[in-house]
Amino acid sequence: MVFKRLLGSMGVGGPSVDTVLAPGAALPGGGLTGEVHLSGGRADFDIEHITLELLARAEAEHDDGEQEGMVVFERFVVGGGFRLAEGEHRTVPFAITLPWETPVTELHGQPLGIVLGVRTELAVAGAKDQGDLDPLAVRPLPVQEAILEAFGQLGLGFKSADLEYGRIHGTGQQLPFYQEIELTPPPQYADRITEIEVTFLADPAGMEVILEADKRGGLFSDGHDALGRHRVSHDDTDRCDWNATVGSWASQLADAHSVRVSHHPYGHGDLYDHHVHKDEHSHHGHDGHHGGERSGPGMGTVVAAGAAGLAVGVVGGMVAAEAVDEIGDFFEGDDEEGEEA
Repeated sequence: MVFKRLLGSMGVGGPSVDTVLAPGAALPGGGLTGEVHLSGGRADFDIEHITLELLARAEAEHDDGEQEGMVVFERFVVGGGFRLAEGEHRTVPFAITLPWETPVTELHGQPLGIVLGVRTELAVAGAKDQGDLDPLAVRPLPVQEAILEAFGQLGLGFKSADLEYGRIHGTGQQLPFYQEIELTPPPQYADRITEIEVTFLADPAGMEVILEADKRGGLFSDGHDALGRHRVSHDDTDRCDWNATVGSWASQLADAHSVRVSHHPYGHGDLYDHHVHKDEHSHHGHDGHHGGERSGPGMGTVVAAGAAGLAVGVVGGMVAAEAVDEIGDFFEGDDEEGEEA
């Protein structure tokens, strides 16, 4: 989806900008390429800079409820310092690198309900205008996909995904928000867990996997949250038995009697970690085993069924849940909405 708009700051007759992203979904930490097409107006204009902004729709929790808005989480200057002649057409190619923590918007081509976009800002003779806005699709890293597939093999179903504005203390989080992928529990844990939330915090070497389980209360106890923190490597994608590893993580969450669960590199060990805490009220974000093939329907089956809105019930031991696609909503607001968060 591409939009062409005349620069409001220049009025009628000003230059227009049209940004086209390369087709296909990008990867967290990977490259994003495209072209910025400029069309000259009814006079010559000095183009000071062309900036690409990465935006995300995130939720912020307050004492009086939740608020949703757009957050700019990265900026790239991709051109500028030239004069655009009257009626001239010029193309500026670009290649940028996405942050490693860029949220995942789709799995196996099916949307998860996460809204990301690329906004093009043109600075002309001291005036700025957001002249173009395009949706950004991001697919999971191989290790992320392997972990989600393993959860699917355990019988967990996709429920929803969102971005929470705030930080997870005790982690290396870089962006001002984190992604939560909410999963419904399998039958063997349904009496102890209402849902499991998965957060990936990727970096060049690997990834922190933060798990949060909503524990059901018992006859003589209240419900509580159990948190697990694990470190994995990108190289573990094909050499780890993810079904066994993720199954161990889920069992630890289900059996936890504390709100802090194990932390050890690559998910092994049973040490309690008291430093992992999700602060959803914060507004200051910058602060191996071998073998084992996965078989049968995985998380992709659940996401595909949910995203299509199919009432498929239980498929191969997996509970299907509806995925919400908000990609179209991203473009329904005006520019002021884009600056709310």
